[in-house]
Amino acid sequence: MSEHRVPRHRRFLVCEPAHFAVQYAINPWMHPDRPVDVDLARDQWQALIRTYRAHGHTVESVEPVAGLPDMVFAANAAFVVGGRVFGSLFHAPERRPESVHYDTWFKAAGYDVYRPESVSEGEGDLVWTGRYVLAGTGFRTTREAHREAQEFLGHPVIGLTLVDPYFYHLDTALFVLDDDNICYYPEAFSAGSREVLRRLYPDAVLATREDAMAFGLNSVSDGRNVFIAPHAEALAERLARHGYVPVPVDLSEFHKAGGGIKCCTQEIR
Repeated sequence: MSEHRVPRHRRFLVCEPAHFAVQYAINPWMHPDRPVDVDLARDQWQALIRTYRAHGHTVESVEPVAGLPDMVFAANAAFVVGGRVFGSLFHAPERRPESVHYDTWFKAAGYDVYRPESVSEGEGDLVWTGRYVLAGTGFRTTREAHREAQEFLGHPVIGLTLVDPYFYHLDTALFVLDDDNICYYPEAFSAGSREVLRRLYPDAVLATREDAMAFGLNSVSDGRNVFIAPHAEALAERLARHGYVPVPVDLSEFHKAGGGIKCCTQEIR
């Protein structure tokens, strides 16, 4: 079936992990007493960039800034649809300065940038499906930000409540496969949100907690190829049975900060 899946060219924005470290704890994955191998993190990140380019995707970079160890997680900095940039206002004070540098990049590139008044963490909690925005809340991005996003972007926003602190961002519990389907871990969501997802995506690929803990939901799909954590083997096999092509990329060093492939990848639409 994979021959019927058609990849689409993507344009990604990333930030080199020149200053990556775990210096504070703002999610259950982060333990400042666990050392980070900076060289390994850089090698893994570079492998991700090479893999994107080998599959025909465009990759651009924001300059990393000293003192901002989580700036590598570019997805959290903004949400872009139709050339409009809905910026970020981070929940954690430690990360708020990142927004300025990403906003500067987008403005220099000629984009209209909106800075939300309510806490919003970009593509961490805002996911474009091709028709509407799926929007996470419960730990970071607020429902007020969902309303701001709908007013600014002019697209319907569907709120989903996250309930497991290990999956504090929507992009740790769900990702879009193509214009018609998604993959997600049901137990990361409230009962009502699970029902919404069942109604919207009756044929979704469902993940287990084991898949999610292996960062299998923090994946990027181009409609055919799914760039996925290698330890999410069972999920990769499930995706392959649905006609997708798993492309394993190891970003395990970034798991120490609660991030993975998608966290490091901002998509510019």
